[in-house]
Amino acid sequence: MKPIAKIIHRTYASYLPTAFPAHYYGMPNGKIFLVFSRFYEAAFGKSGLEFVFAEHKEFAYDYKNDAIVSTSQQTQQTPVFAEQVDYPCAKFNVFNINRDLNSYGEAQVFMNEQAEKMTQIA
Repeated sequence: MKPIAKIIHRTYASYLPTAFPAHYYGMPNGKIFLVFSRFYEAAFGKSGLEFVFAEHKEFAYDYKNDAIVSTSQQTQQTPVFAEQVDYPCAKFNVFNINRDLNSYGEAQVFMNEQAEKMTQIA
């Protein structure tokens, strides 16, 4: 079976710096990646849409058990619901900004490619 990025949460209104939807994915290496889109200025008076890919720093993902885990020492034993990954002032590191994608479907293909690379390394 080909490894895939598992979508764990979709939100149409998020706390991220965008007015567009955000998607959160559980990855085979235990990380949670997120993708959202935003406008960028392509030229004076013209804009385009870019997709931002980032790694969530405060949550991890148990791929085998399909569960979200907090990386905080205080809340490690508390169950985490999918909606909790999207909150104000979330910490994440951007690892890719792509201006060639046209949809969230294409972004999901990119995430699946990342998931496949993770399993080849391991």
